[in-house]
Amino acid sequence: MKTLTSFFDRMVQRYLPDAFLFAIILTIVVYVAGVLFTASGPVEMVEHWGSGFWDLLAFAMQMSLVVVTGYILASAPVIRRALGRLSMLANTPVQAIMLVTFVALVACLINYGFGLVVGALFAIHVAKRVPSVDYRLLIASAYSGMLVWHGGFSASIPLLLATPGHFLEDTIGTIAVTETLFSPFNMFIVLFLLVTLPFFNRFLMNGSDPLKNTDAALWKEDEEEEADRSQVKIQPLTPAERLENSQILSLLIGVMGLVYIVYHFSVNGFDLNINIVNFIFLFLGILFHRTPKRFLDTVMKGVKNAAGIIVQFPFYAGIMGMMVASGLSQQMSEWFISFSTEFTYPLFAFLSAGIVNFFVPSGGGQWAVQGPIMIPAAMEIGVSSAKTAMAVAWGDAWTNMIQPFWALPVLAIAGLKVRDIMGFCVMILFYSFIPIVIGLLFL
Repeated sequence: MKTLTSFFDRMVQRYLPDAFLFAIILTIVVYVAGVLFTASGPVEMVEHWGSGFWDLLAFAMQMSLVVVTGYILASAPVIRRALGRLSMLANTPVQAIMLVTFVALVACLINYGFGLVVGALFAIHVAKRVPSVDYRLLIASAYSGMLVWHGGFSASIPLLLATPGHFLEDTIGTIAVTETLFSPFNMFIVLFLLVTLPFFNRFLMNGSDPLKNTDAALWKEDEEEEADRSQVKIQPLTPAERLENSQILSLLIGVMGLVYIVYHFSVNGFDLNINIVNFIFLFLGILFHRTPKRFLDTVMKGVKNAAGIIVQFPFYAGIMGMMVASGLSQQMSEWFISFSTEFTYPLFAFLSAGIVNFFVPSGGGQWAVQGPIMIPAAMEIGVSSAKTAMAVAWGDAWTNMIQPFWALPVLAIAGLKVRDIMGFCVMILFYSFIPIVIGLLFL
């Protein structure tokens, strides 16, 4: 295990480019493939790329706020103390890896945006508690929680199918979550990973230099201490300074936010979507930082962590535009369908979704591309629509382990590069293939 992990780690460190360059390379690959294998010519592919370039602006803003509001909340003294107390459950590197993995898995089952932020922030606190832990593996363990998000409460595909009015309702009607999220095969996959992945990540420990690996965690600790020093009480001298240091203003707007949060859940039930997660993080951050000045000082520090998301997400939107408009994604899906049987169809639906996820890394967006192709084929072959949908969902979640798109928020918070964790993520990808395939084919 150590030898294999070290091999992938060396390969990734040597050959995997920065996440931004990865997005550029993917753009070129999709462009060339579109010109060669579809009816779209060179100019048309550029048109598809440019037309789709800004389609993820709203989503990019959401994910940027995930990073910024998560940083704001985690920088509040009360939250730092709470995460610090929870991190005390880990006293050794082995315990640190297993604890972070388990917490990240549970958090991502609740909500993927919540899990991304909580997993990364908790990993930093654990790294301070156990400085000898391999920091890169610790962050990879935090990111491994994303494996289960599409089998949890924020899963976009099964939740969409359970909602009246979805775009395939005329074909398959609505599908209750009891047939998807709470089906035996999905419960098996989720529980298997929840129980065994902490142990698997523990076996990935490869004895890397702890000083090198905890540099980012120590840097974060210094930054937080500096934030504390900047929050020393001062005596306001002007009306503007009094407003900036007014606890009353923060309390008023913070309470208003809490009232809306209560209203949202009372009306919509447990609807923990990405917008309400950001809303909760934002207004708890306002309350916990107590004054507008302290809050804004922390915002200034947190915003720089979102730089990679702001720059890279438009490139992925352009890639999606080329994949969909040229028909490349449809060709990929139809190729897998062409040699599937009733037994193997869930497996090939899963694998096709895993490949398409590299180029269309949004779960909802991927279903919009693949759903109209995979569902009719499943009905013709005689495969359950619910299982087909979950196969696509798990394929989307599976290759997130080696697709930098979703790792960007975690890496921004942790202060690492994509190549720092990807060697470990490759091993996690291979391991998770086993329970997913067992669940889809035999349960």
